[in-house]
Amino acid sequence: MSETRPDGTPLRALVVDDEVNIAELVAMALRYEGWVVDTAGSGAEAVASAREHAPDVVVLDIMLPDMDGMEVLRRIRAGAPHVPVLFLTARDAVEDRVAGLTAGGDDYVTKPFSLEELVARLRALVRRAGTAIEQGRSVLVVGDLVLDEDSREVTRGGEDISLTATEFELLRYLMRNPRRVLSKAQILDRVWNYDFGGQANVVELYISYLRKKIDAGRAPMIHTMRGVGYVLKPAT
Repeated sequence: MSETRPDGTPLRALVVDDEVNIAELVAMALRYEGWVVDTAGSGAEAVASAREHAPDVVVLDIMLPDMDGMEVLRRIRAGAPHVPVLFLTARDAVEDRVAGLTAGGDDYVTKPFSLEELVARLRALVRRAGTAIEQGRSVLVVGDLVLDEDSREVTRGGEDISLTATEFELLRYLMRNPRRVLSKAQILDRVWNYDFGGQANVVELYISYLRKKIDAGRAPMIHTMRGVGYVLKPAT
């Protein structure tokens, strides 16, 4: 299914990988879907391309010849703070994934990977990032936590909280279902829009980092119901 920007023009992706065959494979799959794709083989090329072409999503390898993916992400986000980024890496260690997500990445895929899965995840990222285009204004309030779906602003106790596109969508789902226990499967299906086996750990990671932003130094609002899922409720 081909998707487009709100103005009807094709979606644009930037694929960054120093392995040319992998970059071209991903680019070919996305072009088949009707996307416009730019490729880069180094961090410097990636930053320059992002500034010139303003991609809707970035596929970013963590290991690059001139700088690591975390630094590339930081430089890209300096000019495009809300562009979704999916990390593509051969490193499968949990600490590497955590580092990528902490740096502001929205999702990750480890090599070797399924092109079908990768495309599905990128579609989901673009949809989540595009939620700010929705018409109308809706403000969700749970306790002292406030989320504005139109401006994408989040505050707790009047203090601004900066979230990535994925963190925003996860929090929005929790806030639309206050006091309701949501399973990992429900969250994965609703927030990530895919159901590939063994990916529930990404929910755990995002809950962990959302807690650090929402609950840090405050009475907790996000609670784990062991063996069941997660629930958000006003702090007591």
